[in-house]
Amino acid sequence: MRHGMPNSEHAIIVEQLCKRYGTLLAVDSVSFTVAKGEVFAFLGPNGAGKTTTAEIIETIRAPTSGRVTVLGMDVTKSKAKVVRRIGVLPQGFSSFDRITVRESLSYYAQVFGCNADVDALMDLTHLRSKANARFNTLSGGLKQRLGIAAALVNDPEVVFLDEPTTGLDPHARHAVWDVLKGLKDRGKTVFLTTHYMEEAEVLADTVAIISRGRIVATDSPARLTQKHADHMRLTLGSSDAAAPGLIRNMGFDPTRTSDESICVQVNNADDVRAILGEIERAGLSLRGIDVRKPNLEDVFLKLTEEHGADAANEGSK
Repeated sequence: MRHGMPNSEHAIIVEQLCKRYGTLLAVDSVSFTVAKGEVFAFLGPNGAGKTTTAEIIETIRAPTSGRVTVLGMDVTKSKAKVVRRIGVLPQGFSSFDRITVRESLSYYAQVFGCNADVDALMDLTHLRSKANARFNTLSGGLKQRLGIAAALVNDPEVVFLDEPTTGLDPHARHAVWDVLKGLKDRGKTVFLTTHYMEEAEVLADTVAIISRGRIVATDSPARLTQKHADHMRLTLGSSDAAAPGLIRNMGFDPTRTSDESICVQVNNADDVRAILGEIERAGLSLRGIDVRKPNLEDVFLKLTEEHGADAANEGSK
């Protein structure tokens, strides 16, 4: 949780949030803040408490204990006021099959009792050319963009998007990303839950990782990667049988891939230079070289696995 920032700069404040279902503590003393105007990515394995936490913030579920405020309003005491100032795209958004994009947005505007600028919403989500297309004729990516437009009919200050690109092909996913960047450019606060680490790296100002009901890390994607990912991956295209043994003798742990490449976990560029130098001195051939820096996915796997192991150890005591 960030400290030293006035509450007026926070769109969302979560303090010691707990949610219990019988003996199951689904959310365990969770605290974090979301700054106004940022894209905040909430990441976690299935069953980690991610959706439960989001639904409490969205006023869908009631907390067992703790406090959540959205735009300065307590979500349990001012639910109706909060709902008027947020927008929510649920996972697996759907609309009426036989009505058009324009008719869908007009319908949702009536449901929310607001005078939405439907044309502006279609422009923001790049749907103007599909204004008269029926919902059942839209691709998955277009349906998701319509869902985002529907979540914006009440001109919300905070937008919650639950897995907005699940099941989309890469082109459709990038089109949705462009829409989300447009939301930030317009000053919206975006609370994004996603399973795609690349999505969080590209879009998020801040990432929070939840595992087994607890927050295990919160920071920018770059700082999380810098702090927690302590290795690079060197891949060598080599069919020389002697290469793995040579690398192993240097103190590394090489593995062969299915295409006969060699993968080695290294700490820094000096390790890469040392391995390449030894291979050159030994006269071994190389078909190719790839050095991959750690990314958010590496951090996510490391932190959630470590926390899972710690929790298992605690449970066995």
